[in-house]
Amino acid sequence: MQSFIPVVITIVIAAVMVGAALGLAALCGPRPRTDKTKETPFECGRAPFEEPGRPFPVHFYVTAILFIVFDIEVVFLYPWIAARNAVGAYGLLAVLIFLFLLTFALLYEWLKGGMEWR
Repeated sequence: MQSFIPVVITIVIAAVMVGAALGLAALCGPRPRTDKTKETPFECGRAPFEEPGRPFPVHFYVTAILFIVFDIEVVFLYPWIAARNAVGAYGLLAVLIFLFLLTFALLYEWLKGGMEWR
């Protein structure tokens, strides 16, 4: 159980930093002015005054999926970091293969132009 103490400390420090940033922004940040235009509903990535029925750009979904994939990558790396001494060379090899595959996928997506917002 002691090997998870650094992970817990990292999570606590991250939570404190996020809380401090949000609190500071709430205290020092500008107060938003609301009007009818700002309160109208709209979808992310689209102008709010377009004609309905037009297809939603797929680039928004690709960006969201890439974010989820690399966010999950970080979640999978935490247990390896906590137990890196116990898993030895086999664990290191497994993580390196995992990171290589994700890096290859990112490079492939980048070279194909899937990360360009048009």
